[in-house]
Amino acid sequence: MSGQRDRIAERFAKLKAENRGGLVTFLSAGDPDRATAQELLDGLPIAGADLIELGMPFSDPMADGPAIQAGSLRALKSGASMARTLEHVHAFRRHDQDTPIVLMGYYNPIYRMGGEAFVAAARDAGADGVIVVDLPPEEDEELRPLVRRAGLHFIRLATPTTDDARLPAVLGNSSGFLYYVSIAGITGTRSAAEADMRRAVERLKRNSQLPIAVGFGIRTPEQAAAAVRIADAAVVGSALVEVLARNLGKDGRATPGLVADVHNHVRALAEGVRGARVQQAEAAR
Repeated sequence: MSGQRDRIAERFAKLKAENRGGLVTFLSAGDPDRATAQELLDGLPIAGADLIELGMPFSDPMADGPAIQAGSLRALKSGASMARTLEHVHAFRRHDQDTPIVLMGYYNPIYRMGGEAFVAAARDAGADGVIVVDLPPEEDEELRPLVRRAGLHFIRLATPTTDDARLPAVLGNSSGFLYYVSIAGITGTRSAAEADMRRAVERLKRNSQLPIAVGFGIRTPEQAAAAVRIADAAVVGSALVEVLARNLGKDGRATPGLVADVHNHVRALAEGVRGARVQQAEAAR
């Protein structure tokens, strides 16, 4: 890092000191509208989110399932853009200087803005890292060095198909944490078997010192608790976006209970995550 505060490292160190896993939440910037999205974002840490992934809306989110695809399209329809996404981060930082925010999405919007311009704007807004789903290690040279020089983390994804030959390329130059995609497929469609998740995370930990967050297919407090008994954090996205969608009126606008309902779901997830290792220790006695 370039002298900039490393909120991601600080947060994982805090979680380790408290002997608990973390909850990482995902929502798309601008979904379902600018004001509601800001209220949702601002309230996530209070509800129990330890880290936040903020989706950069894109019209062709190929790794995402129907729920997040719909959320991205709702955001774009409401006027979301890369500039507005970064405005959300900037507004969040006015009252929260501690919770890490990772910008997650696809390379096309970044490329259109220009790598240097994007990285500078993301840093200045108060972002802490980026996850670019469709930019493999062999093709990230035009963005990754810019991200790292700006003091941001470049977070990579490992999947069930990342074999031993491929793993060094994924781990090389990755920073912040490693995002383990627990299923082969799109987000929000099914869940990984706990035994498979354990084997995969143990293999990753043998090869990397980075914290590991498990995502794709984690929907319930019980599943999130199971994930943090194995890994360092659980990532929940589709389930939250579905709660959001259920609180839209027939006109697609947010109903009065939307923000509270989403935050209440985050609270339930956070409660599951925070109690997971205590229950594990009690069970082992």
